[in-house]
Amino acid sequence: MSRPDLESRLAALDAIVVAGEGVLTPAATARLDGVRAGAAERRRRSAEHTVVGLFGATGSGKSSLLNALVGAPVAATHVRRPTTTAPLAVLWQPEGAASLLDWLGIDDRRVREQPIDARAASLILVDLPDFDSVEASHHAIAARLAGQVDAMIWVLDPQKYADAVVHSEFIAPHAAHGAVTLVVLNQADRLAPDEVDDVLRHVRSLVAADGLRPAAVLATSATTGAGVPALATAIGGIAAARTAAVERIAADLDAIGAALEPAGRPAGFTPASRTALAEAVAAASGAGVVADAVGASYRRRAARLGGWPLVSWIHGLRADPLRRLGLGAGRGAADAQLRRTSLPSPGAAGEARRSIAVRGAVDAASAGLGEPWRALAREAGEGAIAGLGDDVDLAVASTSLPTRGGWWWPIPTIVQWVALAAALVGVGWLLLAAFGAGLPIPRVEIPSIEGWSVPVLLIAGGILLGIVVALANGAIAAAVGAARRRRTRRALVAAVRSVTDAVVVAPVEAALGRAAAFDAAIDRLRRR
Repeated sequence: MSRPDLESRLAALDAIVVAGEGVLTPAATARLDGVRAGAAERRRRSAEHTVVGLFGATGSGKSSLLNALVGAPVAATHVRRPTTTAPLAVLWQPEGAASLLDWLGIDDRRVREQPIDARAASLILVDLPDFDSVEASHHAIAARLAGQVDAMIWVLDPQKYADAVVHSEFIAPHAAHGAVTLVVLNQADRLAPDEVDDVLRHVRSLVAADGLRPAAVLATSATTGAGVPALATAIGGIAAARTAAVERIAADLDAIGAALEPAGRPAGFTPASRTALAEAVAAASGAGVVADAVGASYRRRAARLGGWPLVSWIHGLRADPLRRLGLGAGRGAADAQLRRTSLPSPGAAGEARRSIAVRGAVDAASAGLGEPWRALAREAGEGAIAGLGDDVDLAVASTSLPTRGGWWWPIPTIVQWVALAAALVGVGWLLLAAFGAGLPIPRVEIPSIEGWSVPVLLIAGGILLGIVVALANGAIAAAVGAARRRRTRRALVAAVRSVTDAVVVAPVEAALGRAAAFDAAIDRLRRR
């Protein structure tokens, strides 16, 4: 793996931690932080040295194998087990290795002159306590260094090589590190010559089942020296490549990438779903009441001005629906806070409908995500509900409403008064004709047209014209009022949408964005 690729994958790991904050489990976060810290610490220290650890169960002969590789009794061996209680490092090039060994926590250091392989001068070979030791501290040391060394050698013996615990608890968890792992069947001298190949095949099948590929499997005997040169050559190849540290970090990233569960692909918000949310919230917040009041106010004022004058005054006795809401004509945006207090409260039912609308929209938008990420989106939605009511109410109160009168209102008003005047003239004419004989005025004549008395025609025509104009005025006012009601509703929904977009959609989309960033980072992490 090239250094830029490793940089990109480590940056992706950082992005995963940031995006997954509060979503990942504490255990997953601790694991990610451990890999990040380990990678950073290892890269700060010697890139020249390659650290190879010998891991094995009690009695596998790790220390004896180390002595055989080194060609000297540097590690204590004894029939009493375990003999390795603290890690021991053997190195041949001490310059620059101190900081690395300090980080590894290895105090026992042995410097040798003749490397185990001509290519392995920069090698650091580490003998570790048994990973199945009854001493908890021994197991902890082995487990810690299994996560720190550059390459691992699993030392098995003919008696325990198939132990399920050895494979399930120690080898399989490091299956992603096959590129920097060797498996050694030690103490092969205890097997009959014709058994060695069969056991090696079985070991290979077991480690393959553990997922440990492409680890090499070798047979050795620290007692007879068989297979030790081949093992030294394999270790020398790892040291000579000087890529084990990078490969180890890459393998750690592979393991993390395989273990992480992507967030998923959410449905998200669409323009239609955002509008539907705004409509539902607006309806729950009394937008319909305001829109109906605009239409009713228009019809009331049109009927009062253009209705039949004999009865239209009744409309003036009823309170204007808009003024009852504190939204009458002539009030500007500066009065929004005052007018807001006059709006009818949505009540518990309205607040519940608002909450249901928000939760439904959030659930629909987060569909497709895994449950932890849906919970994050729901949390953002719940946080929005608390402050939504005040903002929506203020937006409704601040909306400019179509409260101006109709340009055509003077026409029916004038016609109505002309019709009323005509009817009054007819009435006066008849009265003068009937009772004017005693008055000092000329005799009043009553002409007729086609047999119809002109005063009667004036009365009937005035009344009929007033009724027809009132009906026409009412029909036009109803149509225009309905149009203004629809226009008001659209304006209120638009105003509420500006609030829901900011208060609900934005934080939920931020949560969905974190999920998308999380998945994008996983893709980058998994890309080799």
